[in-house]
Amino acid sequence: MPQPIANQPSSTAGKRRSRRFPFISPVEATWQEAHGKIFRETGQATEVNAQGGLLEMKTYPAVGTQFEITNLLSHESSHARVVGLRRNAEGRLLGVAVELLVPSETFWGVNFQLKKACADLVKLEYDMRSGSIDQRVLGEFRDAVDNVRKTAWAVQEWQERQSQHQDPQSVLPLLTAERIRRATQLCEAITAASPTKEVTRHTVGIEEFLRAVEHVHQRLLDLFKER
Repeated sequence: MPQPIANQPSSTAGKRRSRRFPFISPVEATWQEAHGKIFRETGQATEVNAQGGLLEMKTYPAVGTQFEITNLLSHESSHARVVGLRRNAEGRLLGVAVELLVPSETFWGVNFQLKKACADLVKLEYDMRSGSIDQRVLGEFRDAVDNVRKTAWAVQEWQERQSQHQDPQSVLPLLTAERIRRATQLCEAITAASPTKEVTRHTVGIEEFLRAVEHVHQRLLDLFKER
């Protein structure tokens, strides 16, 4: 019989082959015991990579057992193996380490791919610092990476709120606030660049930008008049 997590003897998993990312995704595990009875247990993945992840479940198959795992968000299924347990320094069990029999970059869904892409961009930014790239260019790259990270967070929040039967539309005001923060930052950067002649009346797109600023300015004036 599968045992409650708290009563299962401790074990250690093999070394992971790539970095795991913090992640929350509902999953379902299905396996068959030696006597033939089939068990089905729901839980959640809390750390994942292309090779596997860390699952939190009330009960689980013994270490070494192969089972079917289903991502309840994407409804994609794969076969996996329990390779060990993870405990903290106090001995409390944190989760069940599992390995996908066929590594997959897509099994955990879009959220995982976004997290991995963001991590790769951050590493690239760090590597670029040792080169001879102008700090202004690095700053632009850093801002772009930050924007991708915040957008990736919004995608994850949207999917998680949907899976928890919460209103995903509540993410949109947060995106609007972030858009305003980014627009303010860009306007301040353009203002700072004007005295240095980096921005002139001949800069490509400057007239369209002026019209956009005027439209935004008028709209904001109207908003404050409504108060």
